Amino acid sequence: MANKQKKNERQAKIEAIKKQQKSAERRRGLMILGVAVVVALLIIAFPVYSIWKDNQELEGFEGLDLAAIGAPASVCQEVEKTDATGSGDHVDPGTDIPYETSPPSFGTHYNIWADIERKFYTSGDRPDVGELVHNLEHGYTILWYDETIADNEAMLDDIRGIAAKFTDDSNFRNKFKAVPWTSEDGDPFPEGQHIAFTHWSVGGDGDPSGEQFGISQFCSEPSGEALEQFMRDYPYTDSPEAGVGDM
Repeated sequence: MANKQKKNERQAKIEAIKKQQKSAERRRGLMILGVAVVVALLIIAFPVYSIWKDNQELEGFEGLDLAAIGAPASVCQEVEKTDATGSGDHVDPGTDIPYETSPPSFGTHYNIWADIERKFYTSGDRPDVGELVHNLEHGYTILWYDETIADNEAMLDDIRGIAAKFTDDSNFRNKFKAVPWTSEDGDPFPEGQHIAFTHWSVGGDGDPSGEQFGISQFCSEPSGEALEQFMRDYPYTDSPEAGVGDM
């Protein structure tokens, strides 16, 4: 009788231990499942957030009302695309750099760049061209104006007005600069054209390891409407180093 009782007690202890083990395994399984769900949600959420953030930054051109400034987009020629080289090819300031196009939309550049805060420059305070090409690598759109525009106060006011629209430096959509192109910088623009937009593109897919292109568009006079479309078609995210060194 005593042996049977001891056997029953031992069996009860074994069952209790098994029950505890099963409970612990179930809790461990739920914890692993919970962690897996959290990781999966993060994997899904991050690109969704990135896309949302980029869209938020690229939206809002309507609020800038760029189209109200200057001439209609019809004063501009077709966009030109040139195979680009020079990404990551940095040289010291002052180095002479021959560029393939006037003005440049890609190429070897200085190892410094102009910060995002300043949007409008004149010939007396403009950064060097090699510095501005580095800005192009970071996703900027640059509006270059020639000496004809520099001597026309009304058109220069249009450019100042365009530049003044890009006020939110925390929004990288506003990676924009308006700068002069002088006879000392290189060849003149095509005949009858006095404005150029340039951008350094990675083909629109955001992958800097693929093909890269220099994008340019010439205009006979300032056009906020054309600039807005250009920046929509070639946003800062479409560049070799979109998120590098922007402040």
